[in-house]
Amino acid sequence: MYTCEQRIRFVLSLLFELLMFFICFLSEKCFYLHVKPRKKFMMKKSIVLVFVALMLGVLYAPLNAQVKFGVKGGVNIASVHFSDDVIDPNNVTGYHIGPMIEAMIPVTGLGIDVAVLYSQKGLEFEDESMKTDYIDVPVNLKWKTGVSVAKLYVAAGPYLSFRAGGDKKWDLIESQIEAKSFGAGVNLGAGVELLNHLQVGVNYGIGLTDNYSVNKVGLGDLNDGKNRTWSITAAILF
Repeated sequence: MYTCEQRIRFVLSLLFELLMFFICFLSEKCFYLHVKPRKKFMMKKSIVLVFVALMLGVLYAPLNAQVKFGVKGGVNIASVHFSDDVIDPNNVTGYHIGPMIEAMIPVTGLGIDVAVLYSQKGLEFEDESMKTDYIDVPVNLKWKTGVSVAKLYVAAGPYLSFRAGGDKKWDLIESQIEAKSFGAGVNLGAGVELLNHLQVGVNYGIGLTDNYSVNKVGLGDLNDGKNRTWSITAAILF
């Protein structure tokens, strides 16, 4: 028989599972709009398969793993990498915040964490900035080592990103930058966990799909840009 706490955690994990399934459903439609035709099928299939595998781990984790819920937030230092040297953007500072769930398998130190974050990214050019707000959904494989007082961890995995607000278009002298509504990429992170409840770390997000397009006046869409984001983050787990 499962305890009341285990049942509550199972229900909350199921809600996360339903949310992730809905996001994957939306991402399937977005891929058709934002990925080049010959790459659509393979990219969509790969990311959806990774998300499904990791989400199944989150769903069944309460039955045999240590599950914690929490809130994480922090600072983003973001910029955009363009395929051609149309502009040379600088970093822009933003933030991220949202709920998370972590499921760790005892003894092994391996586990999964999932978050739904409101995240601000963008770029700066000639003392002006373009900030775009996203709903980011990172799903990371995590490994911890250490004692209960202090542990080190590393994490990596895919993320989906949905534009939620902020600047949509930015007019420059001879061109226009436009933010796209969907993106996907990978996360690489590391940090320290204190007293089993506080995590502080650094994360680097690499966009794999185009997040911005650059349109030259009279020539149309000539360039695409992908988000590159450093994040300093802190999380409180319960």
